[in-house]
Amino acid sequence: MSTAQTNAMNYQCPADAFKDRIILVTGAGEGIGRAAALALAKHGATVVLLGRTPAKLEAVYDEIKAMGAPEPAMAPVNLEVARPADFEELAGLLGDTFGRLDGILHNASVLGEITPLDQYGYSTWDSVLQVNLNAAFYLTRSLLPLLKDSADASILFTTSSVGRKGRAFWGAYAVSKFATEGLMQVLADELENVAPIRVNCINPGATATRMRAMAYPAEDATTLKRPEDILAPYLFLLGPAGHGVNGQSLDAQPR
Repeated sequence: MSTAQTNAMNYQCPADAFKDRIILVTGAGEGIGRAAALALAKHGATVVLLGRTPAKLEAVYDEIKAMGAPEPAMAPVNLEVARPADFEELAGLLGDTFGRLDGILHNASVLGEITPLDQYGYSTWDSVLQVNLNAAFYLTRSLLPLLKDSADASILFTTSSVGRKGRAFWGAYAVSKFATEGLMQVLADELENVAPIRVNCINPGATATRMRAMAYPAEDATTLKRPEDILAPYLFLLGPAGHGVNGQSLDAQPR
């Protein structure tokens, strides 16, 4: 286990670790995205909640306000249909509102089909690659100028074990996660020693989420970690403790 992995797994986040930091979280309306947004806000971050369902974002917004954390912002965006111009517009709005961005958690993903490739739907393939890969690239590219205005920014992509070693029937989801690992590595190498931006991947592992239930419908979800139980490595990589960690793919749970 690498030093970064050990430090991430054992991390205990100080109460004010994210004070004055502005962090955007995709897929913030439920699951790991919701849990991460709440945790970031609890530790002082101003969180930009990005997701496709306004009602879910509003619920998270209300939870953050109720805890007395900094007021979040909401960005209702459907990643499946959003185009580069939409992300450029969002970047402009965030620039006008905040002037910079200190981090992005690319959490949003879709599963697609668990089926052999020779039976995989063309439209499903396009949809999965759009949400899991293309939208993540469009959003990152659009927000890079705001991240470069931060003194210590972090980009955290979400990967998977099937994005490190291919597994039968996982189709576009696995391919998208392989590509996410590549996107992370290329961007990390480009930005190293050029901008104060760290770029890494996190693999959440088996977690009790709606996507996990879709992939493993017969699984007993009570045997899995809850989203709020796996967040230490997320907070480590997104916050000041992860300074100097770049181009790495870490796990949120022991393997």
